Amino acid sequence: MSVDSKDFQDELQKAIDYAHQITAEKGATSPEAAAAWDVVEEMRAEVSHQHQKPKKTGFDQYLEDNPDAPEGLMYDT
Repeated sequence: MSVDSKDFQDELQKAIDYAHQITAEKGATSPEAAAAWDVVEEMRAEVSHQHQKPKKTGFDQYLEDNPDAPEGLMYDT
């Protein structure tokens, strides 16, 4: 699932709402609140991670489409 999809964004919002609810019910220092906020943090980290992936250049795409292209050969010298 892409982090930019509406489904992921909806799940992230649900996780945030749940973390707020558990924090209000059990307290900010409760293990349940900590676990709920850990889920939110993991989801946010995935968003950050996926947005940091470098874009493929045209040359990278060419080599992916043409794995035997002589331009992509590496030689030991």
